[in-house]
Parts: sequence; C-alpha cells; structure tokens
Amino acid sequence: MLNGVKESMCSLSLRNTASQVISLGLVVSTVLMIWYTLILLTGTQSPVIVVISGSMEPGFRRGDILFAILDKSPFHAGEILVFKIKDKDIPIVHRVIKVHRQRDSDQVNLLTKGDNNKLDDSYGRIYANGQLWLENSDIIGRVKGYLPYVGYATIIITEQPLIKYLLMTGFSLLAIFSSTKSH
Repeated sequence: MLNGVKESMCSLSLRNTASQVISLGLVVSTVLMIWYTLILLTGTQSPVIVVISGSMEPGFRRGDILFAILDKSPFHAGEILVFKIKDKDIPIVHRVIKVHRQRDSDQVNLLTKGDNNKLDDSYGRIYANGQLWLENSDIIGRVKGYLPYVGYATIIITEQPLIKYLLMTGFSLLAIFSSTKSH
C-alpha cells in the first residue's frame, strides 16, 4: 500500500514538472512567434529599440521604446533612423541631416546627427574610423513611433548586473516553490 502511494506521488511530481516545462515552452515560443511576425511585418531585424543615451533629447529620452520599419521609400533630411555601425554592437538612433543620392543608382549617402549632439556623426566619432557617410546597408529602420520610458527596465537590468541576478534568483525560487506547493 505504501509503495503505491509513493509511486502515485512520484507520478504526480513528474506530471507537474512536465506541465511546467510545457508551459514555459509555450510562453517562449509565443514570444518568439510575435517577434518574428514583427520582423516580417516591418522589414527590419530590429523592429523595437530601447533608447539608451541622451543624444536625441528632448525628442527621445533614455528608456523610450522606439518602433521602426524599413521600407524602400527614399530617405529625407529630418527623418530619424536606426543604424548599425560596423564593429559596434548597439544600434544608434539619430536624425538625417544630409542626403546625397548617387546618379543612376539606388545607393544614397546619409549624414546623421543626434539632436542633443554638437557635432554630426562623422566628426563626433559615431561612425567607423574613416567613415564619412552612412550607406543603405548601414540602415536598420526608420523610427515610426515610440512609447516613453517603457524600456527603462531594460536599461536598469543591463547597467546593474546585481538587479539582473536578483531577478533571476527570485524567478527561480518562485518556480521551485510553486512546484513544491502543488504537492
């Protein structure tokens, strides 16, 4: 009789664990499906960007979440772009201040500047060494909307590793205690 109870408890524990693993898998796959759907709809690999510096203040502040798209329409001075510089990990969000179209080509050269910066990006050490212009291949997207301060949690977690570890520990403990509580 006692062996049957032990087997039943073990089976219940195994079912609980399997159920939690499946639930976690569903959450992760749902988030990934939403992300890849956004990539397909916007045409950019980075449809959502968190502002991490003050270079575009007062328009965009640290912690603002920006929404970007990448389409084939011509670039214009005054547009706000998201671009990536070779050998730098973080995308940059700055305003186009000059556009040079090359004749008989779709290629353009763009000069950008942060609204809060004194110098344009070719002098301000934003571009790669020796780079004077952005090219089409550098552009990730055009900013089309934003939510103020919503991304500030991302900045805090990135800049304060202790908070990241405390959150991971807290979620781990929550998962452990919620699985043992159901027995």
